[in-house]
Amino acid sequence: MGMSAAVLGVMDAEELAAVLDRISAGQVDAYQFIVRAHGLPLRSFLAGQVYHMDDADDLAQETFIIAFRKLSTFQRDSDFGAWLRGIARNLVKMHFRSSGRRSRALDRFRGEVAEIAEKELDVAASSHRSEEIEMLLRCVAKLPERMRRAVRAGLDGEQPTKIATEFGTSVNAIYQIHWRAHQLLKDCVSREFAQ
Repeated sequence: MGMSAAVLGVMDAEELAAVLDRISAGQVDAYQFIVRAHGLPLRSFLAGQVYHMDDADDLAQETFIIAFRKLSTFQRDSDFGAWLRGIARNLVKMHFRSSGRRSRALDRFRGEVAEIAEKELDVAASSHRSEEIEMLLRCVAKLPERMRRAVRAGLDGEQPTKIATEFGTSVNAIYQIHWRAHQLLKDCVSREFAQ
């Protein structure tokens, strides 16, 4: 499997089969290619369903852990992204049921909205084309180095506290870096679409 495919967030059936074969043969580190290829679309899917980005990151990490444990149940002729989203969807439902930080009424409302919108979100998540991801990566490449590192770490699922320690700053500063990066990326993508 080419590293460029994993970086772009796309993995065709042949590449996926090769990675799954490597994992089955005991090369568990090959799972990183699956995480890289599906991390951004999965986090986007989850971010559309939960309120806090930290929750989306935690749910994405838990989804990848469960998926790794259940890899033997994946039917290779199926859509791997859809399989991951199914795991994530169940985790979101459990998250809303067990969440003690929000009121029960708000949890029920969010759970109902997630169920109503799940088909649309599934279609949107599966329609990410490589050209759109390439456009986003071009925009990420234009960010200042520190901002680019913070974005990449976030996409890879690193916790904000770890990034803050690496940068020698506070978690709040990392959130500010992410917010500024989001604004710059939004503007850049809008310009790219206009061309």
